[in-house]
Amino acid sequence: MDIAQVAKRTGIASSTLRYYEQRGLIRSLGPAGARRQFPAKVLDDLALIALGQAGGLSLDEIQSMLTPTGPVIDRQLLAAKADEIDATIRQLRAISRGLKHAAVCPARSHAACATFRGLLKAAASGALDRRVQSRFRRDE
Repeated sequence: MDIAQVAKRTGIASSTLRYYEQRGLIRSLGPAGARRQFPAKVLDDLALIALGQAGGLSLDEIQSMLTPTGPVIDRQLLAAKADEIDATIRQLRAISRGLKHAAVCPARSHAACATFRGLLKAAASGALDRRVQSRFRRDE
């Protein structure tokens, strides 16, 4: 299957496919004429890449799991990533509860609301940013 067919079937831009190939995440069979040709298994590899990225894995971490004979999954790494996601979910739920409280708080001023002040204190200390944003800095 040529690069245009892979791009069409997966919705991944040809430039991204070339980048993945350059990084060693996927392998082409070589050019056939003017276009790269890929084996059918590239679709499975791209699905694993998408799943890994959605789970917060870096491209380097994903690459370490992709082998010519098939994926070799690092179970400890996946468990650690799942724990990170769970921690992020807990943090986001706490933020959501704080914001919902602030929206309906009967206090005359948000400055008088202990819950809202606690949320502001956490934000000012950078605690919210560090916990939430660390999940999105995988490929830096």
